[in-house]
Amino acid sequence: MPRNPAHLHLAAALDGAGWHPAAWREPGARPADLFRAGYWADLAARAERGLLDLVTIEDSLGPQASPLTGPDDRTDQVRGRLDAVLTAARIAPLTRHLGLVPAAVVTHTEPFHLSKAVATLDHVSTGRAGVQVRVSLRPDEAGHFGRREVPRITSVEELESPAGQALFRELFGEAADAVEVVRRLWDSWEDDAVIRDVATGRFVDRGKLHYIDFAGDHFSVKGPSITPRPPQGQPIVAALAHSAEPFRLVGTSADLGFVTPHDTAQAAATVAAIRTEQERAGRGGETVHVFGDLVVFLDAEPGRAAERRARLDAALDAPYRSDALVFTGTPAELADVLQDFATAGLTGFRLRPAELPYDLDAITDGLVPELQRRGVFRTEYAADTLRGLLGLPRPASRYAAV
Repeated sequence: MPRNPAHLHLAAALDGAGWHPAAWREPGARPADLFRAGYWADLAARAERGLLDLVTIEDSLGPQASPLTGPDDRTDQVRGRLDAVLTAARIAPLTRHLGLVPAAVVTHTEPFHLSKAVATLDHVSTGRAGVQVRVSLRPDEAGHFGRREVPRITSVEELESPAGQALFRELFGEAADAVEVVRRLWDSWEDDAVIRDVATGRFVDRGKLHYIDFAGDHFSVKGPSITPRPPQGQPIVAALAHSAEPFRLVGTSADLGFVTPHDTAQAAATVAAIRTEQERAGRGGETVHVFGDLVVFLDAEPGRAAERRARLDAALDAPYRSDALVFTGTPAELADVLQDFATAGLTGFRLRPAELPYDLDAITDGLVPELQRRGVFRTEYAADTLRGLLGLPRPASRYAAV
């Protein structure tokens, strides 16, 4: 997988008013706008101004909650979301280069529906779409559908028990099948299936639409899709990975993995685990990006970010904690951290702004110029598709005649 090790990819993870639960209470926050398209369009414009590769947009099938396995009764934190795929489709025509990667829960969602939604997003954005696949361990989300029961897991110990690990394997195995179905459906129309031949009265060449005939443990899907092949052929598939089963999903099924190491040794071990799964899946010659996730509190003036974090923690009445490393400091200090982490094999970083739009502006106006001065980040967009930005080739349809 040849790449310039000095070149970093950057993404921003967008969620509500920011990743700190008290961010909506800050003077510069815009809580009245969280459910308006203009808010998300503005955030995307800010990210594109900083030449970022992509933004992700969080989503779930239940309200945000402090515990990961179910809802809570808190009223002092942001609750409620717009649909991430629909939000991305709304803001896509307002951007030109930025990749748009909404999250989608695949545990209860039919892959046929997801495939046509993301294919539509790729058409609307002219080739800048992706999807971050997620699984759901929450019983309340399963209750929306009534198809299965998911036991409530309230601790790490329960998750690491034999029963918890069996559930984990089942859900991530289902996610891998969902990705396979989605990818086959994207390929089910050949690139030139739509011919629009007025003289002969043929709009499509039916011989270039293909049944996928997928039959697995979790899905049985005949196909073809109802949506013509996306401009990228295959939009980007991403996944967040913290442990062995998600590492396997990234290595076998994804183009991009988001990981949460807290030091370079952990980063190197995580990258190695994903590369091992990639080799086992016969994908050793393919580029699979691994981005490190960090929550960031950024200020140009030393000490200001720490003061802001302390103020937000006081409003939360507890220290903020995250699955990812929480960085507090200046753009130059963050640039040092990113370059250090890159030596462990990470190909880029997804930064989670603690407060929006404040920390997103600090990324685009502070961090990006610092990385450009160091010669490790682009100074202009050099591709029109997300695959192009990530250096990934456009694959041919697996069903096209050779």
